[in-house]
Amino acid sequence: MLTGLDIEGDTPLHRAPARAKLVGLFVAAVGLFLVSSPFLLGAAAIVAAGLYASTGIAPREAIRRVRFVLITVLLVAAANYLFHSAADALAVLFRLSALVLLAAAVTATTTISAFMDEITLMLRPLERFGLVRAADVSLAVGLVLRFAPEILARYADIREAHRARGLPVRPLGVLVPLVILTLRDADTIALAIDARGFRR
Repeated sequence: MLTGLDIEGDTPLHRAPARAKLVGLFVAAVGLFLVSSPFLLGAAAIVAAGLYASTGIAPREAIRRVRFVLITVLLVAAANYLFHSAADALAVLFRLSALVLLAAAVTATTTISAFMDEITLMLRPLERFGLVRAADVSLAVGLVLRFAPEILARYADIREAHRARGLPVRPLGVLVPLVILTLRDADTIALAIDARGFRR
């Protein structure tokens, strides 16, 4: 069973405080959307790729983690090329790619518990006004980070099972059992959370 998206390591990014990484990611995201030059955004994408590679993650695993998101980025860039210009398409491609790679680097070097702790602390002021429940939000984020790779792995298992049986791999034939298994796990997790009194 997968344990999460973070990987063990002793790189500078691993040693950096979780809060500093989250704030840095937010600042970088704002900065990327304020810049429109494809050259500067291309340089930012190269830096982000280098930072992601510096986490020590295996190349094949690194590509697997961001593959689907980057394909979506390519589609968005293609749409911009068709309806706007090549410069706009390159800007979108480099901007979103840099953001995806930076987020992947932060996720790979930050434990789920650290994410949950920081989210709880950041939402405490809103909790005082009765707007949110900080612990519930952090728990939801932690569950997403914990089980996202497992859902992807289960999708791959179902697809391979179809191929092993000689069945055509159709999206509906894969997604239906995936949704059923995921909902079943969600019920089990909800019961476990309530049994342990994590939510008030």
